[in-house]
Amino acid sequence: MSTRIKSFSTFHDTIIRPIISEKSMLGISDLKYCFEVKKTAGKIEIRNAVEKAFGVKVSKVNTVSVRGRHRRRGRMTGMTPAWKKAIVTLAKGEKSIEIFNQIT
Repeated sequence: MSTRIKSFSTFHDTIIRPIISEKSMLGISDLKYCFEVKKTAGKIEIRNAVEKAFGVKVSKVNTVSVRGRHRRRGRMTGMTPAWKKAIVTLAKGEKSIEIFNQIT
């Protein structure tokens, strides 16, 4: 008989950082926020992490796996690491997320 051990991760383990760029700032008016998340995180896990971290209600989560880019320094070439981006849409009538308000 096998027993499954369920790991309880906190939102700190799922959300790595908010993504602050011109393109991500354009989505704030539509209540869309971008975050870099753990590569193995699923949409439900991302939704729960954002709701717990910022106290808002999430209506939709879209994820994008971003490939690493080729970089060169002199003769040496390499790749930047691949990462995962989550675009989180808040429910209608929700307040905005404080981190993004301080930047704009």
